[in-house]
Amino acid sequence: MTRRRGLLDRDVQPRERLVAKLEGAIDLDVGGPADEDELVEALAGMDVLVTTSRLPVTERVLAGTDLEVVAKMGTGLDNVNLAAAERLGVPVTYTPGANAMSVAEHTVGLLLAVTHRIGQTQDILRRGGWRDEAPLGTVLSGKTVGVVGYGNVGRRVATLLSGFHVDLLAHDPYVEGLDAELAGVELTTLSRVLESSDAVCVNAELTPETRGMVGAPELASMKSTAVLVNTARGPIVDTDALVSALRNGELAGAGLDVYETEPLPPDSPLHELDTVVTTPHVAAASWDARERAIDVLSENVLALFDGRDVPGRYLGTASD
Repeated sequence: MTRRRGLLDRDVQPRERLVAKLEGAIDLDVGGPADEDELVEALAGMDVLVTTSRLPVTERVLAGTDLEVVAKMGTGLDNVNLAAAERLGVPVTYTPGANAMSVAEHTVGLLLAVTHRIGQTQDILRRGGWRDEAPLGTVLSGKTVGVVGYGNVGRRVATLLSGFHVDLLAHDPYVEGLDAELAGVELTTLSRVLESSDAVCVNAELTPETRGMVGAPELASMKSTAVLVNTARGPIVDTDALVSALRNGELAGAGLDVYETEPLPPDSPLHELDTVVTTPHVAAASWDARERAIDVLSENVLALFDGRDVPGRYLGTASD
């Protein structure tokens, strides 16, 4: 196999595992500026880009470089212009499902942290207070939980939550009703999920249809005692509308791992809300998930350069 060069997004970890997998076939430089112009410059002479969702693989990036393969760590492909990749003949491979359980567990963790006010009570303890100052949490068991997006992550969230003896609702127009019923989940409309649930977990992919799907009208339709958790993509939920709903007591709390603007700015109003638990887009970043994804991704990259078909290969919008 011809020795090639590649750019490895600095966010890819454990980095040493990927380097070892590709050693002897691809020389990797670590970095990856998020600025489009700088990224094009950094990719000069590179055959492969190994990236997370951080780097914008736009039409200009693809057209202005000689990339032969784009390898995306994770499930979402919203940072890659698939139409341009197809037109330019650049295969795009990724690792759907490899991090699904990690994201699902993080989703449930955020849900429990919000309902039991773990962030607020930890802050009270750190400043020398005690339980008489602490707000009361709410029990999840016996409640109704809605899952928006019943794919690899959403199904696992539902499975994990079944142990809490909750009533499960789900919305996903691309899933057959029978698939959900067999798991004890009722597939229904988005409006019913929002209106009837005590907690809503957003696990949908970011697409033109889901962008801004949960805005002011949707949040207003939820119970004032309900909480929202988003571990999917930030632009699915309107941040301004969410902040307004939380400030006005129209929503009881939120657990967020993803944001419309990433990294989340230090002056974001989300930081000022006691009822919000935030994490820095790390739901998928467990050792188990990352190692599994790196093994799949490295094998796919080597196979593509070797002319072999691989599962999970995408060429633009068409999968093999």
